[in-house]
Amino acid sequence: MSYRILIVEDMQELLDNVCDFFREEGKDLLEVISCSDGDAAMEMVAKENFDLMILDIMLPGASGFDICKAARSKGDCPIILLTALGSESNILKGYELGCDDYVVKPFVMRHLYAKSLALLKRAQKNGTGEKLKCGAVELNKRTMQVTVNGREIAIQAKEYSLLFYLLSNKGSILTRENILDHVWDGNYDVNDRVVDGTIRRLRASLGEASSQVKTVFGKGYKLTEGK
Repeated sequence: MSYRILIVEDMQELLDNVCDFFREEGKDLLEVISCSDGDAAMEMVAKENFDLMILDIMLPGASGFDICKAARSKGDCPIILLTALGSESNILKGYELGCDDYVVKPFVMRHLYAKSLALLKRAQKNGTGEKLKCGAVELNKRTMQVTVNGREIAIQAKEYSLLFYLLSNKGSILTRENILDHVWDGNYDVNDRVVDGTIRRLRASLGEASSQVKTVFGKGYKLTEGK
């Protein structure tokens, strides 16, 4: 089985280096497609399917944020934003748009590759199996559909990963550190505010079942059966 990866970066030397590294390390596993223009990448995302995207933010034409938003409206392909914009506001914006991880330049090539493999494995795992249920909330691991009282709801990729983790540990108190380790793979660029913001968006997505996600003061969060 091979995975199709789209890498979008306007610095040609960096783009070539990343693509060469991924092709060499992922021989017979990864099919690497590259692009250096935002508008061209938008067209590719609209027409083709990818298993993972690595997107620079500052691009000629459409930005990485624009591409991330377009890709997320189409499906749940894992997305890594690769950028020199390391401010908290930009990181928060990336996660709000649905990216799965954020790597700030300069970076270690093997670190980026390891993050990419981890996201691919997680996506594959989440796409198999049966159902997780707690109260009104049900998640189908095979179809990746989430329902509340039998009605399907729209949910972004990072909210899905968070809900999956909460459902897998329903009734247990999960600290913010637990959540960072499991949902963001311990990414040091992510802090408690990102966790809290994703919890808020998850509650909004769950609607009438939002009260099932409990805040445990001074400790963290847990998912319960009822209100």
